[in-house]
Amino acid sequence: MEFIKKNVKGILFSLVIAIPSFFLGKLFPIVGGPVFAIIIGMIVTLFVKDKTAFEVGIKFTSKKVLQWAVILLGFGLDLAVVAKTGIQSLPIICSTICTSLAVAFILCKIMKIPSKISTLIGVGSSICGGSAIAATAPVISADDEEVAQSISVIFFFNVLAAIIFPYLGQMLGFSTTNGEGFGIFAGTAVNDTSSVTAAASTWDAMWNLGSETLDKAVTVKLTRTIAIIPITLILALYQAIKAKKNSSNTSSEVTVNFSLKKIFPWFILWFIAASLITTLCHVFIPAENLSAINLIFKFLKELSKFFIILAMSAIGLNTNIIKLIKTGGKPLIMGACCWIAITTVSLVMQRSLNLW
Repeated sequence: MEFIKKNVKGILFSLVIAIPSFFLGKLFPIVGGPVFAIIIGMIVTLFVKDKTAFEVGIKFTSKKVLQWAVILLGFGLDLAVVAKTGIQSLPIICSTICTSLAVAFILCKIMKIPSKISTLIGVGSSICGGSAIAATAPVISADDEEVAQSISVIFFFNVLAAIIFPYLGQMLGFSTTNGEGFGIFAGTAVNDTSSVTAAASTWDAMWNLGSETLDKAVTVKLTRTIAIIPITLILALYQAIKAKKNSSNTSSEVTVNFSLKKIFPWFILWFIAASLITTLCHVFIPAENLSAINLIFKFLKELSKFFIILAMSAIGLNTNIIKLIKTGGKPLIMGACCWIAITTVSLVMQRSLNLW
């Protein structure tokens, strides 16, 4: 009851935007429901002076509902396909992560941007956006203002990617008969899971590909998300060495805030579990009896797409573009450079691996 009381207003507010966005996406597939949801949410939030009553529910929708959407995508995906896609995209993922972190490090030195903000933007750009920032912040002892500014920068480019990437993909000549090329591109080049799903859903809608691109992009993105564990572990070790060096003349104990339980993206395990259920169904249920199961999987996929639109509505409501542009400054430039570098490296790697 307490959960409903705290979240219902924000969820309903997001739903009011998501429902028309869903139908607008059907009418104008070249734009897509997720993009409509983001844009409408961003416009609406400019006219709502006090969102206090909605904030908890909006945050829940943008985070948890999006995770539910990803989990539901696992139904209908064979586990062998998930593993193959993850391995196939691994060289691109490693390249984009290294590139983003290198660009952030160099710009930190050249532009004199605070090191903690630079680290958060570099990690957020390269791995999984806001989730990576939230996981990294306690490890490097970043304060709330640094976290807020970094997340704002990442979300700005998330929104741009969700809107621009489907048209960029068309200009670059990605295949419109299957979702493999654009799915890998979206999964490796877009910062946050929310915008990956938005861009991939729009591509599917543009070319009537069902959920082919979405399945590919999400699998690649989840493989990329797991990189949050080694990256935060390395940062924790670096912080420990640095703290030990700084306190070498004292007897104070060195502590580093690293918690695997807190940083691990547990919803990935549920996605794998859903995929495992699909695999077991195909192995043990006779082909003639699979039609009803496949209908259920199809329904869950459609529900997942609506959940993505619902989450995009909440993200739009949480994004004040005008405020960000006014206060972003140097971090925005860094975010743009990381974003462009990741996109370029992703395209070069895909071309070199004959995936595009």
